[in-house]
This record gives sequence, C-alpha cells and structure tokens, in this order.
Amino acid sequence: IAIEVLAKRLGVTKGSFYWHYVSRDALIQAALELWESQEQEQVFGKLDALPDPQARLTALVGLIADDIKAHKIYSELLKAVDHPMVKLVLARISRKRIEYLTASFRQAGMPRQMAINRARLTYSAYAGFLQLNLQLGYPKISHDEYDQFVAHLTETLIPSSG
Repeated sequence: IAIEVLAKRLGVTKGSFYWHYVSRDALIQAALELWESQEQEQVFGKLDALPDPQARLTALVGLIADDIKAHKIYSELLKAVDHPMVKLVLARISRKRIEYLTASFRQAGMPRQMAINRARLTYSAYAGFLQLNLQLGYPKISHDEYDQFVAHLTETLIPSSG
C-alpha cells in the first residue's frame, strides 16, 4: 500500500502520516501487532472460559466460521506472506492456533500424535477454505450450504463426548 494513497483515503497529509509512523514498515508492524493481540483476545480469550474441550472446540469452529471480517483479513495476509513481517506474524499465529487446537484435542482424550494431526487438519481446512473461497472465488455457496459445511466440519473433526 502506498503512503500517498493511504493518506488521501484517510483525509490526512503525507506529512501527518509520517508524524505518527516513521515509515511504511512501521505502519505495517503496528497493524500486525494490533491484529495479533486482538486475535488472541477475541478468539482464544472467549473460549478459555469453557472447561469442556468438545464445547470449546465446537464454539471455536462456530466463532471462526461466523467472523467474515477475520476471514478477509487473514486471506489478505496469506496473499502477503512474502513480506517478512507478515510471514513472521502468520507463522507465530499459526503455531499458536495449532498448539491451542492440539491442546484442546488432547484434553478431549486424543493421543498426542492424533491430536497434532487433527489440529493440523482442522487448521488446514480453515486456511484452505478461505483460499478457495476468497482468493479463487470457488466454491460459490449459499448461506445454508455454508452452514451445512460448517456443521459437517464440526461433526467430522471434533470428537463426540460420548
């Protein structure tokens, strides 16, 4: 993103921008740090209160599935993964997400390696669906079909408590 274009869209001067951020990279770093901290609070903070691992995993899928804004941001970040700062943050967030999923699957009674594999599969399903849907425009599905997909994903990946 060009600073001149951004400043114009925000209705500020280029000089005003540089008063707040010393460089374009400083803006990118600040935006990534904000996104990462909000991600932790908004997603994992809400789920930590759920003691039952199946309920926590089900709530996680539902929370993520319904957050269209987060899908768009994550999809855009995936497109920019060649940028060194973006790559570092995405790697860190991905590691945290997979660790969180792994711990939840372990708490649900899965052996360690199975929990790791299930966490990777769950996260890959999320990232892959975003890439197919937002970046490639496939598949075009209705809200009902999307809800059915999310229900199927939940039933397939999250072990029942029985």
